[in-house]
Amino acid sequence: MNPVIDFFQGLAAHVPDLLQPFIIAAAGAVPFIEGELSSIIGVWAGMNPIVAGVAGAIGNFICVTVIVLLGARARRAVVTRKAEKRELAAVGAGVSVGAGTAAEAPPADGTAGDTVAEGNLGEEGKPESKGRIKFKRFLTRFGVPGASLLGPLAIPTQITSTILVGAGVKTSWILLWQGIAIIAWTTLTTLIATGALTLLAG
Repeated sequence: MNPVIDFFQGLAAHVPDLLQPFIIAAAGAVPFIEGELSSIIGVWAGMNPIVAGVAGAIGNFICVTVIVLLGARARRAVVTRKAEKRELAAVGAGVSVGAGTAAEAPPADGTAGDTVAEGNLGEEGKPESKGRIKFKRFLTRFGVPGASLLGPLAIPTQITSTILVGAGVKTSWILLWQGIAIIAWTTLTTLIATGALTLLAG
């Protein structure tokens, strides 16, 4: 079993009952554990299934919210810088034309620089994982709602949120559907864990 999962499972089983929800919430914030597995950890540690599910979902959603807000802020900063560079390039080109100097040189250099930078990023960047490729297919075919709900089948919600932010999706829309997806998947895995534990105990 994953050592991180073993760690949280052992910790949840040995701390006082009042601290267990916080342990499960912390586990829910970890990629590849999230609300789905953290709720199972809680159920198998002897927690009330509802408490385990809610704690795991809350931890998962808090982490996603932080990622989305910080990512959106970073993206706005990048977009603003690019817009400022384009404005400066346009102003420089206008001045050169007015002065009668090599009018075509500044805009050509600026345009070429942008194009080359984008081309390098695409060509020299590391190849995307199968999970990212699958999620982007979900996004193209089903939009944000469908991609958010199916995303956990491919990659963690923390990563899907980052992709959605990078695509320029509205922050509130991301959080809404990521929240729905987290609740749905956490509820499903909690029910499965509870049912399995009942069968084994019976």
